Amino acid sequence: MAIEPMIYVICGQRVMLDSDLAKLYGVETKHLNRQVQRNLKRFPADLMLQLFEIEEESLMCQFGTSKSQFDIR
Repeated sequence: MAIEPMIYVICGQRVMLDSDLAKLYGVETKHLNRQVQRNLKRFPADLMLQLFEIEEESLMCQFGTSKSQFDIR
């Protein structure tokens, strides 16, 4: 599986979506997120960000995407 198409640049930062990371590891997104929450000390804070609903909506409007497909490439 190619990783490069899963990397996005948002505000000058290279990011990957949790759903893409879950695919890479062969797990469901909710399980990946649960493990991150249970092991926060193992994940540096500067490697994670969580969009608030209003930020997600703003990005979707900015890139002309629908709520059913969050793709900002």
